Amino acid sequence: MNDSRPLSPHLGIYRWRVNMLQSTLHRLTGLFLSLGALMVLWGLIAAASGQGAWKVFAGFYGSWIGIALLVLWSWSLLFHLCNGIQHLVRDTAHNFGPPTRDRTREPAYWATGRLVIALSVILTALVWLALAGLMTGVVR
Repeated sequence: MNDSRPLSPHLGIYRWRVNMLQSTLHRLTGLFLSLGALMVLWGLIAAASGQGAWKVFAGFYGSWIGIALLVLWSWSLLFHLCNGIQHLVRDTAHNFGPPTRDRTREPAYWATGRLVIALSVILTALVWLALAGLMTGVVR
């Protein structure tokens, strides 16, 4: 059968832009937050089950892989929060008129997209620096 219709476009022909990255990260961080709820559930069950169960839980999340999961989970939370706030601001339709759809410059939402990603990383670093300060007694 000779089919002369073109194939559907694939992601390979699109240039990746920050808004595409944001959309992908928003979905992935939402998934990771759901999985992170299982971490919280494990902690609650361990706390209710007794000292032995809590030691297993604390031992895992005190290890390097546990700390990495907690850092990633906190970044996911902060990215999802910042991106959600950006979506609320975008819903006001500010900067979406004909002058800003000009193809000669970047749309305003690309700059805010980069800001959301950077801000989530900065906030995550600040949270973990504050936690480290509390644990070492530097911050009271």
